[in-house]
Amino acid sequence: MTAPAARLRMAVSPASPLHVGPARIVLANWLLARRLGGHVSLRVEDGDPGRDTADAQAALRHDLSWLGLDWDEQTSQAAQSERYARAAEALKAAGRLYPCFESEVELNAKRVRRVRQGQPATYDRAMLKLTPAQRATAEAGGKRPYWRFRLSDGPVTWNDRVLGPRRVMLPTLSDPVMIRADGTPLAAFAGAIDDFEDGITHLVRAEDLVNTTAIQLDLAAALGHDPAAIALAHLPAAADADGDRLSRRAGNFSLHALRQRGVEPNALAGYLARLGSAGEPHPSTPAELAAGYSLDGIGRTAPRFDIRRLLAVNRQALALLPFAGVADRLPHGTTEAFWQAVRGSLDLLSEARGYWEVVAGTIVPPIIEGEAEFLRTALDTLPAEPWDATVWATWTEALKQATGRAGKSLTLPLRLALTGEDQGPNLQALLPLIGRPRAAQRLAVAAS
Repeated sequence: MTAPAARLRMAVSPASPLHVGPARIVLANWLLARRLGGHVSLRVEDGDPGRDTADAQAALRHDLSWLGLDWDEQTSQAAQSERYARAAEALKAAGRLYPCFESEVELNAKRVRRVRQGQPATYDRAMLKLTPAQRATAEAGGKRPYWRFRLSDGPVTWNDRVLGPRRVMLPTLSDPVMIRADGTPLAAFAGAIDDFEDGITHLVRAEDLVNTTAIQLDLAAALGHDPAAIALAHLPAAADADGDRLSRRAGNFSLHALRQRGVEPNALAGYLARLGSAGEPHPSTPAELAAGYSLDGIGRTAPRFDIRRLLAVNRQALALLPFAGVADRLPHGTTEAFWQAVRGSLDLLSEARGYWEVVAGTIVPPIIEGEAEFLRTALDTLPAEPWDATVWATWTEALKQATGRAGKSLTLPLRLALTGEDQGPNLQALLPLIGRPRAAQRLAVAAS
């Protein structure tokens, strides 16, 4: 019997900007699907009409496309209300969804009391004892029930493709709320139904959703699905440089923010694809990464999302970009010669603006203490124009002969005077772009 073609989904919520944590999971699902020659579905989890606007969805699709991802179909949870209603009615009829009226204040008081008594803080299932008369009284008083899923009494097990054998004891968890009082399903309920009814064959998630996965497998079994139909993998959640979990609300790590700062998509894709694996990341498009992608090399400990390593990969990406691929994002008036001179020195594309000011602007260099005589000699030996790529070597050789200096003692004061920085692009390429008038003026200021 032929195995079904691989089907994977990229589940994303437009309620908040796409952050590198969820983006890593989305990318992993896409890479696995394409390596298996499978189908990719973009699932928009738009169950919150107040926040899931058309503009938010457009921004989300833009982020995914910018990263280099495509999809074979797009689905919307907002359009699947009948699917979820059918499942809810089936579970109610089977006694697996039960109505609750307790407020958050009442539930919190219960939790506090149970903890003080040395009992687990899990929900006590008090609403299972609700009689039809009590429910009618509550509804007559204007209350509307929300609905909890009654978990099975045993364990849920699976062989995770990253974490290995998993065993979650359902009695240690609270019966989760699955349907709100207004009748709308929560994401865990809708997602579980979609995964099995859409025929998803492989699912990559974050490790912090292991308990949610166990609940969803129990829910699927209650609806007659085979929990083993989906191959599961959970990636350890990434931490920041201090070891704390990356927050989805950390705006600096949204794809939009990284793009605005000048991070290249192939740098981010290459870094996220290797995060948690051995080996150095390199700038690569998702299409380039897919053929060699594997879950086998992903470790079981939380990897560090290190912005410095991402910037190192971004520097590699920028160094490979031709002028035509970046010209529209550079300051007005920049030339190919300028890009060739600076591209290997940029961590972020936004840094190019500072170097453009160096070659075409009016920067004021620092006064370099103790170097006035040397800089006046440098001004006196500055070659006449026209300048080409040999002017730096010609000038520094003349200075070496005149002052006896060599190495950094010769080049560092010149770099500070000409650029205002102690490091940067190769001055052999940069000096002809600065030109003699600017170079002479800056040497005079720095020597004063």
